[in-house]
Amino acid sequence: MNLFSLIRGRIASPQKAFIRTPAGAVLTYADMLARTAQLADTLVRAGVQPGDRVAVQVEKTPENFLLYLATLRAGAVYLPLNTAYTLAELDYFIGDAEPALVVCDPAKRAGIGEIAARRGVRAVETLDAAGRGSLSEAAAGAPAGFADVARTHEDLAAILYTSGTTGRSKGAMLTHRNLSSNAETLREYWRFTANDVLLHALPIYHTHGLFVAGNTVMLAGGAMIFLPKFDADEVMRLLPQATSMMGVPTFYTRLLRHPGLTRQACAHMRLFTSGSAPLLAETHTEFREKTGHAILERYGMTETNMNTSNPYDGERVAGTVGFALPGVDVRIADPETGRVLAQGEVGGIEVRGPNVFPGYWRMPEKTKAEFRADGFFITGDVGKIDARGYVHIVGRAKDLIITGGFNVYPKEIESEIDALPGVVESAVIGCPHPDFGEGVTAVVVCKPGAALSEKAVIAELERRLARFKLPKRVLFVDDLPRNTMGKVQKNVLREQNARLYG
Repeated sequence: MNLFSLIRGRIASPQKAFIRTPAGAVLTYADMLARTAQLADTLVRAGVQPGDRVAVQVEKTPENFLLYLATLRAGAVYLPLNTAYTLAELDYFIGDAEPALVVCDPAKRAGIGEIAARRGVRAVETLDAAGRGSLSEAAAGAPAGFADVARTHEDLAAILYTSGTTGRSKGAMLTHRNLSSNAETLREYWRFTANDVLLHALPIYHTHGLFVAGNTVMLAGGAMIFLPKFDADEVMRLLPQATSMMGVPTFYTRLLRHPGLTRQACAHMRLFTSGSAPLLAETHTEFREKTGHAILERYGMTETNMNTSNPYDGERVAGTVGFALPGVDVRIADPETGRVLAQGEVGGIEVRGPNVFPGYWRMPEKTKAEFRADGFFITGDVGKIDARGYVHIVGRAKDLIITGGFNVYPKEIESEIDALPGVVESAVIGCPHPDFGEGVTAVVVCKPGAALSEKAVIAELERRLARFKLPKRVLFVDDLPRNTMGKVQKNVLREQNARLYG
């Protein structure tokens, strides 16, 4: 079934609010149906056929979100692209995905037009930060009715490219079943209903804002307040109109610094969730003390949507990502042999379920290498499952440090450093070392005025960690490098410190 047909079936009343803007404008579900019909008709008239890719690099606007839905209605495959990508990066994505249509900001029309012409793309349309452009103009005269193109569960609905921190970016293919099954599960698990209003401050070129937030709310028939980007003042101003918010850890650390964040300001809220990057236990505790709300942390990735979640009812344990979601199998296995490990043992996290993608776009060998024979996907994350069934993420397999023949998981050391007075956060990496292969290296962000030294940090860690886990060096920085979703870019730190030990 076409995911859009499922969304249409959950509309309780066409006149109900669908998207609200910070300025107070309201787009109803009836407006959504009419506008997506016009956009879908325009895509078809531009030559987009079922299964074709529609590549989109534009700012976050309601019109952009409607374009995603229109692409589904047309039976095409939505390909959102990070607005920070350069022309050189776009050349790779467009060349690899071979879209039938590219939609971009009018200011980038010339550069992207050259790439499109060279890559054989049939058409280029524009949308600006206000939702205006050649695409919206063309759609204005189209009919407000459109017969949705039939799709099967296994047909592609979207392709999202992974960040590509190692090797070239891979296009994760996501089917209508992948997206619908996961959104249905989250709707139930997180108790979303038509009465919910989600404060939406996430980007929509990423699985978190587009699928986790957007699809879940739509399958509940709820509404969204659509912020173009996160702004703490705007979030606090609009919070009284919302019932729920999905965010990344940096959202919450910034809100904690806002004087308006109080128990009273959050008393009406039903749910705060966090994902896309690890939430510090300190942030979890401080937010609960200040607001009375325990942030619900969960775990997912581009290739799988959501895999686990802390419970809606029950203890939300800081530093964990909760239990496997209904219908999703999660196990810990030896990364080399695939042998399933015992409870509490640290190993590779593997998942299986209707949420898991069928593979990487035009990369059959890479796809084969990432799946076990019994259908489990090798996530590349390292973790464990405790006695109560809570999943703990230790780190990424590629972040594992091998020093003097010993395996060191950065998360263990980071947790100890983060607990030290005066520390905001830390990142532990392995840097080339002439004697040990890799030297354990800690990069630390301190609170203003904190009097921490390299010697003091190592002295504290000596009482908590085995000697081989101790950092050879502790470096202090103002901020850790992050990507647009708040994940610390350890590859950048490794590059910056590649010659630290000579």
